[in-house]
Amino acid sequence: MKTKAGESPSQLIDARIKELSDWRGETLARIRALIREADPDVVETWKWRGVPVWEHASILCTGETYKTVVKTTFAKGASLDDPWGLFNSSLEGNTRRAIDFREGETIDESAFMALIRAAVALNTTPKRRS
Repeated sequence: MKTKAGESPSQLIDARIKELSDWRGETLARIRALIREADPDVVETWKWRGVPVWEHASILCTGETYKTVVKTTFAKGASLDDPWGLFNSSLEGNTRRAIDFREGETIDESAFMALIRAAVALNTTPKRRS
């Protein structure tokens, strides 16, 4: 999968991490590593003019970077159990849920990877017909 510039989505994500060159780049790189560890079959894509996206059967989550947060939005987050209380943003909708990571915060890595695995399971479980 190549972009117009000929760069793969993974190369574009690498470039975004490097371009940020602060805690946001470090956080995005750590989130990316955890996603890849939790799901070795994850596919990296680049959508909406500059958003890193991780997919397995459909979108798992995005990695948006803002001035004060790195936001990981789970496409089907409202359907996922979150016993760890990781979701702290976009809680009002019926579909998505997000985690806003702020500078200096520690990522609960095992809980985050469990959430990724749950998202993969949701995406890959056949839907039952009613």
